[in-house]
Amino acid sequence: MIDVRPIGPDDRRAVAQFLTLNGGTTVIAHGVTYDATALPGLIVERDGEIDGLLTYDVQGDDFEVVTLHAAERHTGVGTALLSAATELARTTGAKRLWLITTNDNVDALRFYQRRGLRIIGVTPGAVDESRKVKPTIPETGDYGIPLRDELTLELIL
Repeated sequence: MIDVRPIGPDDRRAVAQFLTLNGGTTVIAHGVTYDATALPGLIVERDGEIDGLLTYDVQGDDFEVVTLHAAERHTGVGTALLSAATELARTTGAKRLWLITTNDNVDALRFYQRRGLRIIGVTPGAVDESRKVKPTIPETGDYGIPLRDELTLELIL
C-alpha cells in the first residue's frame, strides 16, 4: 500500500528541491506559466523523503495535472498519485482530469494511456514557443527525439 497525502505548508522546501531535481519549478504548458511550488498537490514519502509528487490546478470543471514525478519508475508511486488525483478530481466535482505532455515523452504516453487517459490533441510547435519563455527547455528530448510539440490527454470523470 502506497500512502498519498496532500502537500502541506511544511513540505514547500522539499517540494521545491524535488521539482528542481526533476526538470525545474517553472512549468510552461498550453501557453500558461506555472510556479509548480505554489500549486496544490499530492505527495508520496519514503523514509522521510519525497518519493513522488503530483501538482495540479483546478479551473471550473477541469482538473489539470501540471506535474507528476516519481523518484523511481515502475514502483507504483506514479499510479498511486494519479489514482489519488483522479479520486480528488471526482470529489471536487471536476468533469475531466487532463494534462499536457511532450511529443518525446513516449514513456509518459504509455503510462497515461494504460491508465485510461486518451490523446485528444496535438499542438505542433508549442514547445518551440515555450522555449522562448524558458530557454532551458532542451532541443532534444527522450530517446533523441526532437522536442517540439505538446500532446493533450484527458480522462472523462
